Amino acid sequence: MKRLADGVWQLGGFPPNAINVFLVGDVLIDAATRRAGRRILRQLRGRRVIAHALTHAHPDHQGASQEVCDALRIPLWCGDRDADAMEQGTIPSTQPDHPVNRLIDRFWLGPPHPVARRLREGDEVAGFRVLEVPGHSAGHLAYWREPDRVLILGDVLTNLDTLTGMPGLGEPRRIFTPDPVRNRESARRLAALEPELVCFGHGRPLRNRKRLQSFVQRLPEP
Repeated sequence: MKRLADGVWQLGGFPPNAINVFLVGDVLIDAATRRAGRRILRQLRGRRVIAHALTHAHPDHQGASQEVCDALRIPLWCGDRDADAMEQGTIPSTQPDHPVNRLIDRFWLGPPHPVARRLREGDEVAGFRVLEVPGHSAGHLAYWREPDRVLILGDVLTNLDTLTGMPGLGEPRRIFTPDPVRNRESARRLAALEPELVCFGHGRPLRNRKRLQSFVQRLPEP
């Protein structure tokens, strides 16, 4: 694991920074695909983990959630508006119908799992404040720690193209994003926080708030 800030760790994966998982304090944020359980549990060995929280219920973020929760005997926390899909196994119906999504669902989608805590705006998770930032999913969350301006934003923005693997700031692909207009509004809200460290679901962490703000300012208005 790589330490990014006080109490914030990025777990290793392959390829590096492609599908990110974070440990913040004693809470695991996201769980990659259903093929990632073994490597996540290996890296958590010897560490105290009391809960697993999602940024959003997509196959590349909840794939190993059930395996991790069962192995560590910890509860799953999820955004209120994503929780039903996570519990009922209806995540595919919440995404655009596209051949790539059908392929991802087949190989990466994790099984449904009970949600012990439905997270909402203003809740606290391991010293981070929960922000509701819908668009990429109905219940997408970001986690914000104001004292040192650390932001975990899931897939509201990416720092790596999820289809080509090319690095660089971007919006999530529309084939994965049911409401691109709302997602862009969420991106503007997060950029306005002026974070000093941004942790993405895909791509390297970013320590350049002006670069983030400049990118978001160039996004077209609806």
